[in-house]
Amino acid sequence: MNRVWDWAIAVGVTVVLLVTALSDEDTTMNPLGYVVLVAGGLALAAHRRAPLTVLAVTAVCALGYQAMGFTVPAVAYLVAVYAAVRAGHRIVAVAGSVLMIGALPLVLLASANAFSVSEAFAQSRDALQLAWLIAAGAAGEALRQAERRADEAERTREETARRRADEERLHIARELHDSLTHQISVIKVQAEVAVHLATKRGEAVPESLLAIREAGREATRELRATLEALRDDDTNPPHGLDRIPGLVERAQAAGLDATLTVEGRRHDLPAAVDRTAYRIVQESLTNIARHAAAKTASVRIDHRPDALTIQVEDDGKATPGAAPIPGVGLLGMRERVTALGGRLDAGPRDTGGFSVRAELPVERS
Repeated sequence: MNRVWDWAIAVGVTVVLLVTALSDEDTTMNPLGYVVLVAGGLALAAHRRAPLTVLAVTAVCALGYQAMGFTVPAVAYLVAVYAAVRAGHRIVAVAGSVLMIGALPLVLLASANAFSVSEAFAQSRDALQLAWLIAAGAAGEALRQAERRADEAERTREETARRRADEERLHIARELHDSLTHQISVIKVQAEVAVHLATKRGEAVPESLLAIREAGREATRELRATLEALRDDDTNPPHGLDRIPGLVERAQAAGLDATLTVEGRRHDLPAAVDRTAYRIVQESLTNIARHAAAKTASVRIDHRPDALTIQVEDDGKATPGAAPIPGVGLLGMRERVTALGGRLDAGPRDTGGFSVRAELPVERS
């Protein structure tokens, strides 16, 4: 749509220039002058993509057809000044206009289209009205400021929405803490006490009671992890790559032969990338411990110049060629990676086991 509008402006200005030239009895019938006139007008079709180039082309064309005896206002150049200022090139537009004001009388004198200096200045004033030149620049600057304010308003709305979402997450965290933590703690404590008393009396501990105790412990860990994620804000600094060795050590303590390999030279990472890398390793190791029935697991982190690669593999029971079931953890990892413009591949390995590979782009300053 913008391209159609740009061409409409260019054709309209060209028509105005031609009509003005043809209606002026003093205009010479120079075919080359009409070519230059049309070229200056049609050049405006690219004013949005290349404003400085269009500014230069329209200036040269205006000087050219004035030198050939065409007493036609430099309308195309005025539009080009407007476009350049709107694009943010104010200094270039002002400098170019000053050069045009000085060059136009000289061109008229050199081409013998003016018999005196005063006549040259009079013709240049008619071709390039200073008031219209200032108006074109002012209009471009006004529109540029309006677009900037609109962008700022849009960014402010996004920041406000993000802040409200963070506040809602904290509210949910408090509600979960108040409503669930106490009840789960009571269940876990009661189960612990019952198991302790049965053991003390020498009685056999029922399997259901042991299951309740283990479920209480697991629920407590899950709730703590959920609250930690919900409270993941600036007041509670998130975990990053520095905490990954601790994740591997805990996996080893749980009986998994886990290894960590770090390659490449580490640079400062954006907070979002650092946090996402930790969450990917955390979720992957958790899934291995719960579902994979694996004996070994490997975590590989590769620091590249433009990306951070995380790969977690295990030798579990995943069947080669089978499509992975997209659980909540895997969906959460994929959403985090996609939000950063990265890529996540997760699925069974050809040699058995499961593999999670994430590539997170990193912009260097």
